[in-house]
Amino acid sequence: MTTALLQTTYFGPVQWYQKLCRFDHCIIEQYDSYQKQTYRNRCVIATTNGLQALTVPVEHTDEKALVKDLRISDHNQWRRIHWNALQSAYSESPFFEYYADDIRPFFEKRYDYLVDFNEAIRQTVCQLIDIQPQVEYTTDYVKQHPNDFREVIHAKHPLPDSDFKPRPYWQVFQQKHGFQPNLSILDLLFCMGPEAIFYL
Repeated sequence: MTTALLQTTYFGPVQWYQKLCRFDHCIIEQYDSYQKQTYRNRCVIATTNGLQALTVPVEHTDEKALVKDLRISDHNQWRRIHWNALQSAYSESPFFEYYADDIRPFFEKRYDYLVDFNEAIRQTVCQLIDIQPQVEYTTDYVKQHPNDFREVIHAKHPLPDSDFKPRPYWQVFQQKHGFQPNLSILDLLFCMGPEAIFYL
């Protein structure tokens, strides 16, 4: 059995969902310290003006706050901003309307903790893509792991990943910006629909 160690993600990139699809078992770390500019609370989408990061604001009292303890902040109307950004970017995509009713509730319902929010998203996205990964969460901090992707799949400073060879697919703004290989899974879902699984 092959096992991957991952960090929790907010509508994680294609690369992250590829691991869920390809490994027999995935462990999601929740006992590491919170860092800014990671996929834990941000996703990247393509817009007419280029790439845009959507960030979920979190409340934390110190720099050593554990990911499992991060509470979602309700300031700045981020839910409305994120949903409007998705509508603006993907309303012309082939499958936005098809999946809108499945995705919109994440911008209407309030979740207290980031990990719970991300897990609800993961379960829904996996159902939509039609994958059934075996997933569990850590019960303590994991220092080392043979398939540790926590720093490999990173928004700010990703490490090389020889296993990740993205397959190009049609994107809304590809003609303007070229193919973007590792956007949020939402990009793949809204653009390719039921065929998304074939690109993981």
